[in-house]
Amino acid sequence: SAVIWIRKGWQTGGRAARATGQNGRKTLLQGRGNNMPRRGKITGKRKTPKDAVYGSEMVQKFINKLMYSGKKSIAETIVYGAMQDAADKLKKEPLALFLKALEGAKPIMEVRPRRVGGATYQVPIEVREERAVSLAMKWLREYARERAGKSMIEKLSAEFVDAVNGTGGAVKKREDTHKVAESNRAFAHFRW
Repeated sequence: SAVIWIRKGWQTGGRAARATGQNGRKTLLQGRGNNMPRRGKITGKRKTPKDAVYGSEMVQKFINKLMYSGKKSIAETIVYGAMQDAADKLKKEPLALFLKALEGAKPIMEVRPRRVGGATYQVPIEVREERAVSLAMKWLREYARERAGKSMIEKLSAEFVDAVNGTGGAVKKREDTHKVAESNRAFAHFRW
């Protein structure tokens, strides 16, 4: 049964007792490390630690986004290798190149669906900085994975170079997002 007895021999309550935890019993969900508050605010966002090589939060976030199945050392090898490879191709500082590639892929506007009077409109809104960074990282990762190439280091490096030069899949996705937002400008007054 879905009930834990606190003390033996207590009488069984009705259905409501099992659901609410009355009569000295706890349901399985209570008291088992379920620390999510039902009232009040959840305190702040977690801080991402800086990465070991460049001391950058952004690089660490990208490593975490690229990582599969908790294999962080492999993700680190790929990201650092790709950054160095791209920096050698463009003869630039690796961290500056990474940040420029990220800047080249960050969207400014996007559309969100809004239901008004039975119709759903695609309403253009500005993208928050945090979401813009997250989308840019996601697009860089996805379009690097789709590329033809030998290793992920080479594919990610090529995507970084293309993003810095204003071409590539991530930048095209950004432009497409902006085009959709621009074409739905008529619905901007539905913004909330």
